[in-house]
Amino acid sequence: MAAMIVSALVCLVVMGRLSGAAVYKVGDSAGWTTIANVDYKLWASTKTFHIGDTVLFEYNPQFHNVMRVTHPMYRSCNSSNPISTFTTGNDSITLTNHGHHFFFCGVPGHCLAGQKLDLNVLLPASSTPVSEPPTSSSSPPPLTTTIPAAGVPGPSPNLSASLPSVAVGRVVAMAALLVSLVFGNFAS
Repeated sequence: MAAMIVSALVCLVVMGRLSGAAVYKVGDSAGWTTIANVDYKLWASTKTFHIGDTVLFEYNPQFHNVMRVTHPMYRSCNSSNPISTFTTGNDSITLTNHGHHFFFCGVPGHCLAGQKLDLNVLLPASSTPVSEPPTSSSSPPPLTTTIPAAGVPGPSPNLSASLPSVAVGRVVAMAALLVSLVFGNFAS
């Protein structure tokens, strides 16, 4: 019985961690492109990004790429020295720290045509008191080898976004697992 309770508690902890992370496909159904006239600034403004979320860039690698750049490079569409370049056409990037993350397509003319993205990842709600402004020392260390955000201020985040369906699906799956663990042991 004690092992069953421990298993249930472990599942609840895992479920809590998974439910907070979301996967966002950049540009939604259009993906990462110039031909669909996607307003990536508008797209990002309708999302609330958190540490642990993943952004997925889907595109045709014959015509596009994804470059992670600094804020000055983003503003001027300068692709001469990117922080990193992704070229698979199916690139997943996990956001491991708060602040702005800047991306654009490095194909000549694409950034200037609007194929660029500024993601603002919010600080966790409990990490800093409201009266204290965030400092670089309050940033948690990256959990993976993801490059840190470019620490520049930006527009106020849009807090109206609801829990993405991907996270809800994970919660339902973990709840089903928990139920099967608990009730499966009672049946035997």
